[in-house]
Amino acid sequence: MCKNCKGKPYYITTAIAYTSRKPHIGNSYEIVLTDAIARYKRMLGYDVFFQTGTDEHGQKIEMYAQAEGCSPKEYVDKVAGEIRDICDVLNTSYDYFIRTTDEKHEKTVQKIFKKLYEQGDIYKGSYEGLYCTPCESFWTESQLVDGKCPDCGREVKAAKEEAYFLKLSKYQKQLEEYIESRPDFIYPESRKKEMLNNFIKPGLQDLCVSRTSFKWGIPVDFDEGHVVYVWIDALSNYITSLGYDPDGSSDMYKKYWPADAHIIGKDIVRFHTIYWPIMLMALGEPLPKQVYGHPWLLFGEDKMSKSRGNVIYADELVKLIGVDAVRYYLLSEMPFASDGSITYETIIERFNSDLANTLGNLVNRTIAMNNKYFGGVIQQPNVAEPVDDELKQFCFDTVKKVDEHINAFHMSDAVEAVINLAKRCNKYIDETTPWVLAKDESKLERLGTVLYNLLEAIRFVAVLIEPFMPDTSKAILAQMNCDEKSYDSLESFGAVKAGEKVGEATPIFARIDPEKLYAEIEEMQKASAENEQTIEEVAEETIEKIAPEISIDDFAKVDMRVGEVKACEKVKKSKKLLKFDIDDGMGGRTIVSGIAQYYKPEELVGKKVIFVANLKPVKLCGVESQGMILSAEFGDSLQVITVDENKINGSKLC
Repeated sequence: MCKNCKGKPYYITTAIAYTSRKPHIGNSYEIVLTDAIARYKRMLGYDVFFQTGTDEHGQKIEMYAQAEGCSPKEYVDKVAGEIRDICDVLNTSYDYFIRTTDEKHEKTVQKIFKKLYEQGDIYKGSYEGLYCTPCESFWTESQLVDGKCPDCGREVKAAKEEAYFLKLSKYQKQLEEYIESRPDFIYPESRKKEMLNNFIKPGLQDLCVSRTSFKWGIPVDFDEGHVVYVWIDALSNYITSLGYDPDGSSDMYKKYWPADAHIIGKDIVRFHTIYWPIMLMALGEPLPKQVYGHPWLLFGEDKMSKSRGNVIYADELVKLIGVDAVRYYLLSEMPFASDGSITYETIIERFNSDLANTLGNLVNRTIAMNNKYFGGVIQQPNVAEPVDDELKQFCFDTVKKVDEHINAFHMSDAVEAVINLAKRCNKYIDETTPWVLAKDESKLERLGTVLYNLLEAIRFVAVLIEPFMPDTSKAILAQMNCDEKSYDSLESFGAVKAGEKVGEATPIFARIDPEKLYAEIEEMQKASAENEQTIEEVAEETIEKIAPEISIDDFAKVDMRVGEVKACEKVKKSKKLLKFDIDDGMGGRTIVSGIAQYYKPEELVGKKVIFVANLKPVKLCGVESQGMILSAEFGDSLQVITVDENKINGSKLC
C-alpha cells in the first residue's frame, strides 16, 4: 500500500489528438489507458491532474477545411467536439481538455517562441528539403524509405522556405546524458534504445519551428508571415494549461510540473523525448519524469484506415457491447511493447469468456446462492478451512500484482490479474461445493463462511477493477449492497459486513449472440458508408477536372513572368476586384484581379507573384488590366502563387 502518496500531486497526460478527422478505436486506446492509470492513482490517494485535448493547427487542417468549404476554425471546432465526445462516451475522467486554439495557449506559445529567440536558442534561416504534407515534415534524401516519407509512406515534394530553427544540436550531449542516467525516463526499453542509437548519437539536426507557406497557425508576433510550427505549438500544451509563463508561472504549474507521465503513441516518441526535452532545457524548466510510448491497436494485422475499410469507431462499438466491455477489450488486448489486435471475432470471444462466463457468472451465482440459502443475509465466517487461506492470499497477491503492473505500464497484465482472481473465485466454488453443503444442516455455518469469503473476494475484484471498468465496479458493489470500496480496505480480508443483506442477482454481462451482433454490425457499416465521405473524397470532388490537352506550341504562346507587388488597393466600383501596381522589370504595369474576397490588399504588398505578361489588355470597372496574376483555386479557397523574393522582376518562366 502507498503510505506516502496521500495528497501528493500526480500529473498525467495523453498526447493531444490531431483534429484532422474523427478518431477510430485505435486512437481511443490511449485515452482509456491514461484514464485507467489516473483512476488508479486517485484510488491510492494522489491529487491527480489528468489532461487530454486536441492539436488544431497546420497545413493539413487548412487543406481539410478548404475541402469541406469552411474556415479552419469551424473545421477544428467540429472535429474537436467529436474527439471530446468520444472521451466522454468512453467514461474517461480527464480534469482538463486543452485545445491549441485556446487564447491562453496561443499567447503563451508566442511568449515561449520569443523567449527562445531572444536568448539565441531559435535563429532565422531557410529550409530546403523534401516535404511530406500529411506529416508536415521535412526530410533529407537519406531519410526517405523507397523514396517516400519514412513516417507515413506517402509521396514527398521538393520545397524551400524561410524558417526559424531550434538549436537541437546545442543540447544534444546534455539530452544524451540525461536519458542514459535515468533508465525510467523512456518506456519501454526498446524505444529508449531507438531514440539514442537511431536519432541522438548519430547527431541532431536543428529543427524547423516556423512556417510561411500556410496561415493556419499561431503567428510569430515579431515577424509577420511566419506561424509557429507544430512542435513548439503542440508540445507546449503540457505546460501552458498549468499556467506556465516565461514572465512568471502560476502556483498550479509549480504544484504539478514536472509531469509524472506522458502517455503517447510509439510513432511520436521522438518528438516527446528529443524535441520536447530540449525545449524545456532551453527554457530552464524540469523535464517530465516518464514518457511511455505505447504500441498500436491494429485491425487484425493491419493498421486501421478508411481506405482499407477496416475502421471501427469507439462510439459505435459502445452502442453494440457497452462502454465497460470496450474499455476491457482495449486494455486487455494491448501488449506492453508490441502491437495489439482488434477483430469482431476476438471481441465476441473475450466478452463471452471473460466478462459473461468468468466475471458476470461469478457475481450472479454467488449473490443468487446467498439469497437462496440465507435469504440474502451475509453470514459470519465462523468455520474456516485451509482452502480459505489460499483464496485470501490470492486476493492479497492480486493487489500487489496490479500495483506492480500498472506502475510499469503493463496494463494488460494488470487487467489479467484481476480476471485471474475472478477465475480463482470460481475455482473456490468448485472446491467448496456450496450446493452440497446446503443439503447438510450441520454444514450451514461452513456454507455461510464459504459465501462470505466469496463475497469478500468479489469485493476485492470490484475495487481493483474500478480503474478499468468503473461502471462494472459500481454495479457489482451495488448488487452486494456494499459501500466499502476504498483501496485501503484491501489491506485486510473482511470488510464485507455480516448481517447485511445482498441485493438481487442481476446479470452484469449477458452473453453475445454472434449472429445477432454481426447483423447489427452490418447495418451500422451500411449506414456509415451511405452517410460519410472521407476528406480525401471531398477534396477529390472539389479539385477541377483537367482542361483539354494543348500542344507545346500553344503553351509557348503564354508569356509568364515574375513581378513584385508595389501597391494594391480595392477597385472602388467592385466588391471582388483588387488593383495591383506591378514592378515587371520593364517599367511597370497595372493588373486587376478578382480576389478581393480572399485577401486584404496589404497582405500582398511586397510579394513576388507570377503573371501572364502577354494577355490582351481589358478594362474592368474602368481600370485597364494588363495581364493576369496566377493563383491556385481549391473549392471555396484561393491562394496567389508566390515565388522567392530573390527572383528578378521580369524574369521569364520556362
